[in-house]
Amino acid sequence: MSVAPGWYVDPADPETRRYWDGEGWIGSPIPVDVTPPEGPPEPEPEPAPEPAAAPTPSAADLPSGGQEPTRPSPTGGPVQGPSPDWPYPTWPGRPPAPRPHGVPLASFGARLAARLIDFGVVLLLNALVNGWFVWRYVQELSAPLDEFWRRVQAQDRTTDPLPAAGDQAGALVVTILLIATSLWLAYEVPSMAASGQTFGKRLLRVRAVPVEMDAPLGFGRALRRWNTLGLPTLLWYCCGLGLLLQLIDALSPLFDHPLRQALHDKRAQTVVVRLPRTPDDRTDPPGETS
Repeated sequence: MSVAPGWYVDPADPETRRYWDGEGWIGSPIPVDVTPPEGPPEPEPEPAPEPAAAPTPSAADLPSGGQEPTRPSPTGGPVQGPSPDWPYPTWPGRPPAPRPHGVPLASFGARLAARLIDFGVVLLLNALVNGWFVWRYVQELSAPLDEFWRRVQAQDRTTDPLPAAGDQAGALVVTILLIATSLWLAYEVPSMAASGQTFGKRLLRVRAVPVEMDAPLGFGRALRRWNTLGLPTLLWYCCGLGLLLQLIDALSPLFDHPLRQALHDKRAQTVVVRLPRTPDDRTDPPGETS
């Protein structure tokens, strides 16, 4: 005999009542001491299906050509930019060389050639201004030099020390280095401050510019840039220490990436660029004009 539909104590949980529809229990249980409603319980709402996750596009599906994609905004209008769940695009191979302010970086060969030309100019200035002091220094060294040459010609293997240099040799070396450093500063810093170019850089069509903008260096930045390379000249007297520091500075662009900055460029926050020969050689970055 079947049991009539109605509310009954749940045999599995005597503390609750459930509705029996003649074939099975339906609806949620209610406490046993609560007056049950008339008729069967209200049907329970079906749970809403979970939204399917949007597929993540692969790198091949990303738009190209430099145009950012659009996506709908909450208000219905287009929003510029990629979806937040898209992967960040990367370069498939080697990234392109940087072009500060729309022009390419100067090559190490061009920079080295420009520096050698400038050294030649400074050397000529020293021959004019420093020549007498250099001649006097050679005279102070004449005694030890003559004795050294005599021993070489006579194949004299004596271990006796060479004669001492003249009393003024040390003072002349300091004077020569001070004059040479001052001539280099006067030749390079004013021209770099005004145009970012020395005579050598003009011939090789390269120019030093600040990293953050295409503008003249100014005296302060040009002086900071020269100090790192020029001041070690005063240390040539210390067993060539200054020359070693300058050699390291000169070769440092070979090991710096991606801006090829020398140590003096890093201190002054500058880069050396190659000037375009035609207007078509220049490509302005977004948001800038030539």
